[in-house]
Amino acid sequence: MTEALYLDATSEREFEATVERVTSNRVVLDRTLFYPEGGGQPFDTGVLESEDETWAVTDVQKKDTIYHTLDGTLPEEGTTVTGRIDWERRYAHMRYHTAQHLLSAVLLEEYDAQTTGNQLYEDRARIDCGYERFTDEEFARIESVMNDRIDAGLAVNWYEMDRDEAEASLDPERTRIHLLPESIRRIRIVEIEGTDRTACAGTHVERTDELGAFRITGRETKGSDEERLKFVLE
Repeated sequence: MTEALYLDATSEREFEATVERVTSNRVVLDRTLFYPEGGGQPFDTGVLESEDETWAVTDVQKKDTIYHTLDGTLPEEGTTVTGRIDWERRYAHMRYHTAQHLLSAVLLEEYDAQTTGNQLYEDRARIDCGYERFTDEEFARIESVMNDRIDAGLAVNWYEMDRDEAEASLDPERTRIHLLPESIRRIRIVEIEGTDRTACAGTHVERTDELGAFRITGRETKGSDEERLKFVLE
């Protein structure tokens, strides 16, 4: 199983690894900083380099292990490579992922609106929540609370917790640990100081004041009791 360096070293941009397996157009490394698509967060892109060749990493997916799709003729098994992630793309995803967690907490706290889905991009994001329809005044309130908490520079931390402890101590409306397979006994928790704690395997910034100004850009009604909010960070 590939060592997922991105879970802890979220601010690192470069790493050394060995090619363990080669398929038709993908390679498996013994360790990686490349984030595989999941949880609404897109995969990382970047390059792998050896002494005399460079491969673009165009897709990263996690199944039984983490697969890196490359262009060109693939490196041989046993090749030592240097990986470099596209940091601008990754950092944008980190900012939007943290903002999504903060927004989910605010919506639950202010309107008892539980998050049902989300999708992140480099320049925008959306979140689906269980709420009939927000008014313009409620939108203004959401933006105000979000920007206050962003400006407060709240610390963002991540750590592992035993599953039984997590189920006993965390808010089930936010964590939804019951959706994870029972075989997972250690849960990675992402915590925003004084605001939110939830299970998450994504990458995040270290403080909320890295996010920039939060602004709602639109909405879609997703049924009689669900809304999709679109937002940007400026």
